[in-house]
Amino acid sequence: MIRAAIIGASGYSGEELVRLLLGHPKVALVAVTSRQKAGLALSRVFPRFAGLAAARGIRFLQSEPGGVLAALGADRKRAVVFLALPHGVAAEWAVPLVEAGVRVIDLSADFRLRSAVAYKEFYGHEHPAPALLEKAVYGLPELRGAEVRRARLVASPGCYPTSILVPLVPLLRAGLLKPDGLVIASLSGVSGAGRKVEETGLFCECHESMRAYGVPKHRHLSEIEQELTLAARRKVVVQFTPHLIPVNRGILTSIVAVPAKPVAKTAALIEASWARAYARSPFIRRLGADALPDTKNVVGTNFVEIACRVDPRTGRALIFSAEDNLTKGAAGQAVQSMNLMFGLPETEGLL
Repeated sequence: MIRAAIIGASGYSGEELVRLLLGHPKVALVAVTSRQKAGLALSRVFPRFAGLAAARGIRFLQSEPGGVLAALGADRKRAVVFLALPHGVAAEWAVPLVEAGVRVIDLSADFRLRSAVAYKEFYGHEHPAPALLEKAVYGLPELRGAEVRRARLVASPGCYPTSILVPLVPLLRAGLLKPDGLVIASLSGVSGAGRKVEETGLFCECHESMRAYGVPKHRHLSEIEQELTLAARRKVVVQFTPHLIPVNRGILTSIVAVPAKPVAKTAALIEASWARAYARSPFIRRLGADALPDTKNVVGTNFVEIACRVDPRTGRALIFSAEDNLTKGAAGQAVQSMNLMFGLPETEGLL
């Protein structure tokens, strides 16, 4: 069994990790931490897990590395720690854990960027552990599976970037879209803001309301543009507008792009490119001409739905995706990476 710990398990992504790991046939969840919930039983904080044998006896620990490493035991080769912490805080944990020989999967933004300079630009402070940036693997399994398998430190992508990179990266690699002029709009459920008390997240502020935010420079732009630039082999700058919508979870993304090939052939070329890129990717659903992505079909799952349409009137390609921001956009993707790191089928515990 893989012995697993979750640091910061009381948030939405942490709770989703708890759910997935308690049900994983190859994992023993041995430690969860929270500064606010230390000492409380897991089943008291999350009553939904009461009665589960795998949850019995688990209590929230204080957030400090020594206690977590003790809970994981001496066999560090079969140990993994998930960091479900805010950016800046996660790196403080990653350093001692990596040094101790434990595999680390970070759900924050601390290791997603290759450049400490870019990190400071988008997150407003110096990177707390720049020496680890070169060791971290950007953990989008469908695009970096071989690297994830060998990794000791995985930077799990953000929810918005996942919904954007999955459809776009193969198309930019294949030269099917012009890298200039990409316009992206994403709509996210309220859980994407995390489990914290803020006026903008209150029920009366979100219910019956939709609004844009983080304009014009949302923090996720940094990793979006980084990965699209690598795919296109030239600098890519995109226009990205995130929106908050009154649902608990789920992301729908719409992308407008200019085809680099004849418009009449673009739809077929895009579908063929996705078919090649994701032929062995069990969590990518290509909808073809039959349907468009819908969050109701992916919420609670690790699937991403993708589809495209080409508008001959405007000469634009319209690309769509849908995912669950807490599963494929966070906890599920992290578990998918863990499966690869330990030589398991990537679907283990996720279907």
